Amino acid sequence: MHGASKKVTLTVLSAMIGLSLAGCSGGAAGTAGSGAKPADNKSAAPGADNAAKPVKLRINWWGSQPRHDATLKILELYTKKHPNVTFEPEYSGFDGYIDKLNTQAAAKSAPDIMQMDSAWLADWNGRGLFADLASLNLKDIDEALVSTGKYKDKQTAVPIGKNAWGMVYDKGSLDKLGFQIPKDGITWDDFFKMAKEIKQKLGKDQYVIQDLSSNWEAYWSYQLSKGKGYAITPEGKFNYDKDTFIEWQTILSNLRKDGVIPPADIATGDKELDPKLDLMLAGKLIFRAAHAAQASSWDSMKPGSIGVMAMPKGTQAGGWLKATFYFAVSQDSKNKEEALKFVDWFINDPEAGEISGTTRGVPVSSKILAQLQPKFTVADKLTAEMIDKTAANTQKHLPTPKGWDIFTTKDYKAIAEAVMFGKTTPEQAYNDLKKKSADYEK
Repeated sequence: MHGASKKVTLTVLSAMIGLSLAGCSGGAAGTAGSGAKPADNKSAAPGADNAAKPVKLRINWWGSQPRHDATLKILELYTKKHPNVTFEPEYSGFDGYIDKLNTQAAAKSAPDIMQMDSAWLADWNGRGLFADLASLNLKDIDEALVSTGKYKDKQTAVPIGKNAWGMVYDKGSLDKLGFQIPKDGITWDDFFKMAKEIKQKLGKDQYVIQDLSSNWEAYWSYQLSKGKGYAITPEGKFNYDKDTFIEWQTILSNLRKDGVIPPADIATGDKELDPKLDLMLAGKLIFRAAHAAQASSWDSMKPGSIGVMAMPKGTQAGGWLKATFYFAVSQDSKNKEEALKFVDWFINDPEAGEISGTTRGVPVSSKILAQLQPKFTVADKLTAEMIDKTAANTQKHLPTPKGWDIFTTKDYKAIAEAVMFGKTTPEQAYNDLKKKSADYEK
């Protein structure tokens, strides 16, 4: 599906296909089809739109085939319940997705409903491209997650999948070594202390922690946990705390010397989830920074051996909840009201939730999550577990401020790797970061 876009107009299903679709909804079947308004759902009852004006909604998303299949079934179900509403789906792989969407937006022809990534929200909000989503029923979604879709106190995007920033680890190896992660979390100081103790029981070519020196999200976690705020402010201002950054890089440099983290040449060759290059999969590493949604991938390659934890904390939490994806409605849409009704239904309807499953991550609605959890796979449970552990004490997620993507993903990595290879000091690296930030501040 990569790069290819498919457009299909979905119409009312026949009674036989409708019955077949209802059957795939499991225990939720019939909930919204009883003729009564579903609890906490603003969608109209089936048949209520029979005399309404016909509406065609364009909707786009990226993803894998299972996500495509589930979304198409959900659109069919909505049309069955609201016969006046049909859809024109546009779906593809991730490559080229945002480029095409930006082109459409420039021509004022963006889809009515758009799947968005957090990295794009600042840019689109700054250009006023999103409609107001204030009418949506979001009461069953964690406020810390809801707030990530707000811009100047206005809800312009809504999370449709739940994720978190924390750590995965080789639980099998840790258990054999006689170590356990505290249930209520661990501080950075105790985490590093434990890592040194673990190293004493490992071989020379085995390491405890992934080298986090060049991982910008890991450093942001550390600075936030120290109560020093975001490394780049929501307004796009450089806010790397000098003492905290030097402390972070110095700690990691010392751990590198002690063999707790890999030497620089080995660390830069470590590629997460690569069957041949991932050090944790190779049994040479125990802890990695990761998103909850990735836990299932590691579990599939190392079944039964993966554990999850919240990011270590300082005076504050170190991790955050975040959305896997968002839905937004185009400000240029001529069918805003109907688009909003669909997005509300997508989030809150039990049958839609049953079909969607975890194809967009853990459901954001607490009610839909409770409905699906009994059917979760081991991998799904790992993802949900990391989210729960992070949610108990979480920071607010800040998507990369507008215009800073290259700084975080390329400039920070290059400067930090110079420290890793001993080509510069933590102090000079901070100065280099501050100097480079002038290219991005406005």
